[in-house]
Amino acid sequence: MSRKSPLRRAVLPAVAAVVATVALLQVPPPAADAAPGPGALTGLDLGAANRRAPVAGLYDWSKAGYRGGAALPGAGEVNPNAACQVTAAELASQYNVKPDDGADDTNGIQAAIDGIKSACSPSGSYTKLSTITFPAGRFDVTHEIHVDADYLILRGAGKDATKFVYKPDANTLYDALTPDGSDWDEDGMTSGAGKGGWLWPGRGLFRVQSRGVHTSYASDYAAAPPNRKDIFEGTINVHWKAGVKLRGKQGDTAFAARTGDKVVHLASSGALTSLAAGNLVNIRAANSQKFYEQQQATPTTFPLLNMHMRQQIFTIAALDTTARTITLDKPLEYDVPVNSTSDGSAPIDGATYDSKAAPLVDPVLGVGFEDLGFTQDMPGLNPAEANNNYGNMAPAAEMHGIVFKWAANSWVRGIRADMTGSHPIVTEEAKNLQIVDNELNGSWNKGKGGNGYFRGSRVWDSLYAGNTSTLLRHFTFQWSAAGNVVIGNSFDSDLNLHGGWERNNLFELNTVKVPYAHRSGNCRANCGEEGGGGPDDSNWFPIWWGAGKKAVKWSGASGYRNVFFNNAMTKQLADNGPYNDFYADRHRVYSFGWDGTAYKHLDVGGTPIADWAKNEQRDYTGGHGVDASKTDAASSLFLKAVDGTPPSSPTSQSPTSQSPTRTTTSATTTTQNPSACLNATFTRKSVWDSGYGAGFTISNTCSASVGSWVVEFDLPAGTTITGSWSSVLTKTGQHYRFGNATHNGSVKPGGTATFGFNAAGQGLPFACSIAGTKCGGTE
Repeated sequence: MSRKSPLRRAVLPAVAAVVATVALLQVPPPAADAAPGPGALTGLDLGAANRRAPVAGLYDWSKAGYRGGAALPGAGEVNPNAACQVTAAELASQYNVKPDDGADDTNGIQAAIDGIKSACSPSGSYTKLSTITFPAGRFDVTHEIHVDADYLILRGAGKDATKFVYKPDANTLYDALTPDGSDWDEDGMTSGAGKGGWLWPGRGLFRVQSRGVHTSYASDYAAAPPNRKDIFEGTINVHWKAGVKLRGKQGDTAFAARTGDKVVHLASSGALTSLAAGNLVNIRAANSQKFYEQQQATPTTFPLLNMHMRQQIFTIAALDTTARTITLDKPLEYDVPVNSTSDGSAPIDGATYDSKAAPLVDPVLGVGFEDLGFTQDMPGLNPAEANNNYGNMAPAAEMHGIVFKWAANSWVRGIRADMTGSHPIVTEEAKNLQIVDNELNGSWNKGKGGNGYFRGSRVWDSLYAGNTSTLLRHFTFQWSAAGNVVIGNSFDSDLNLHGGWERNNLFELNTVKVPYAHRSGNCRANCGEEGGGGPDDSNWFPIWWGAGKKAVKWSGASGYRNVFFNNAMTKQLADNGPYNDFYADRHRVYSFGWDGTAYKHLDVGGTPIADWAKNEQRDYTGGHGVDASKTDAASSLFLKAVDGTPPSSPTSQSPTSQSPTRTTTSATTTTQNPSACLNATFTRKSVWDSGYGAGFTISNTCSASVGSWVVEFDLPAGTTITGSWSSVLTKTGQHYRFGNATHNGSVKPGGTATFGFNAAGQGLPFACSIAGTKCGGTE
């Protein structure tokens, strides 16, 4: 079923009880110039050796990202075969792909990829990667580029140097729109047995997905016109063709597997061809009436959907062809009924829907995008008109940047996306991706139908780190996304749990600064929500959570144990107003959809909320859907050290944005206390328009250890400190005093300690002292 069935807006039930707004959401607002800076934590050490052991009571995120925690490839993983390394010169001479010549480069780029796919991918591996290297300059693209060659890196000369300019041609633009012309109509885009929904999430500039066509669609594919052929591409992977039905387990015949099981029981018939050990399989549990009841989604004015909102891609550890079972590489996070009625539920819309073990017959593996930029050219449209405009400016041109579908162990790093047609990066059935240190800026379409997201849909065990996202609609996890880590990013939009039983995702060390202009009602054309309906009159806060009664119209409620920890989240509640802290206790672990032991829908006085809108600031702790019983003294639940800084103490603040942003400068001064033999070196690490990030390194030149230290200084009027870490900060007017934290007070002979801070304003420290002695170098 399409996600945009024509539906009526819900009539929200009255709230049975009103509770006081929780204090942690209503701390005194900081001054307008004290809002967090925009820097993302780029260059984090994400390696396996820097990952924490699982924290008791929380999910194990230690295997998130590329190949379960492996380092992203370097020069040592490149295929030594020169034929598998397409240089800039070879692009020009062999494929006629040349920068800045005004010619259409699409077919030449596709030919280069196809050449790698044929000659190099079959013998390639994660340690034998092919490359296509693009020089600096502009490359013009008119239709989707299929990046379906395994073990391939597309690499540019820099995110601001190599630029792909996408101008979709007539066969790429959507020619089927909804009756009101506001959005792409997938159901109205048909050819033979196929429809446009099979293309979901839609066309893009780069598509990391198999083009394989299932044999039953071969004739339809051959007969389809050019703007319909891609409907059938990838159909060898779709669950209704490749999937195997399931049977009940012994003693529990309504279910093929339960939460915590690794063994899944297959039906007595159905081909096992692609269900081999080492292959990828999606275990898809059918929605049922009881599943919707668990989500507090019923009764609802919206029709329930026959879909699979409990699913995940696993690696097959073993196949037993006699017993007809498969063993997965890790335990299931959800129950798997045999079908949508086997758990005792009545049929949804009169039909019974099967659960499936759906192998990825032709997954795309090991694809990387590095050091390049892209944009979508829309002549006649002004990018400024798209700023904080949550409508669709050009519905026929809702093209994405990079699409990952039926893909694994791939990555995007060091890219810049400016004004894409819809989502700059989007997933749909993908696992172990690593999306790091990218800049994603703006979209032409951010409205009706769910456009303009930085979107992770049906994505598992993936890592999003050090990205800067501006002028997009949401950062979103949706449709059973699970086990992902979002760390050290900078967003001016919300962290959005859009619905569809997403679970066990971690959000930490992100700077989320949401302006008043970021709201559904700020829209100038083709406005509305995913799943239908117009904009509401609420604000988007730093977190968005999918309540069952509303989210059921496109997916169902958000799932369990989605964790928010040590984020710098603020929300502006009026034009030109201050930014108010949101979930400001940085060392408290907030687990949404969780009561400490099991799933819990958010409620007010025992009544489940029907919509997150206008309920964003209520207190859901204490048994109402947000478990806040845990605290952690560290800066990160995922990493041992952040930017070289060990875990901070419970009494210190953690870093918000101390890593370099687009503009990085350094100003270093050394101060000395001869009597204590302590040196304090001040370094301004990063600079942005409204402030900077800085730190001190304290060194001990004595022959004995120093057990504690204090650094004090003044800041000029107009400059304030907005956050600090690895220290205990006290303030009197413009005078700041930093004492050591518990973990870094002792400094051995020849050793060092560090602390850092973010400042709003550009004034530098003066009148500095260390251990009570005047500093000479920072005045």
